[in-house]
Amino acid sequence: MAITLTETAAQEIQRIFESQNLDQETTFIRMSIAGGGCSGLQYSLGFDTEFDPAIDTKFEQHGVTIVTRKKFALHLDGTVIDFYEGPLGRGFTIDNPNYPKGGGCPGCGGR
Repeated sequence: MAITLTETAAQEIQRIFESQNLDQETTFIRMSIAGGGCSGLQYSLGFDTEFDPAIDTKFEQHGVTIVTRKKFALHLDGTVIDFYEGPLGRGFTIDNPNYPKGGGCPGCGGR
């Protein structure tokens, strides 16, 4: 699995860890996916402390540990997690080259 976490995203995650007094030795970021179809994949990032090596995989980049289910790994290969801050707001962005943005259902004009 190859997920890229940009330095900007890692810095924001570390800032959140510090502001919420979370221990980076026992807490990590869990990435999940759901859905598909016309609205595309739905991604979630959250804090977790449970890791099961039988069903989870993890990696570290820029001092941040990200965990996901092994069954999601193929779908997330090549995904880039970044953090955006600008005049229209701020937040994490997830760019997955394996799935078109907004789905891709030809019946509703997605392609």
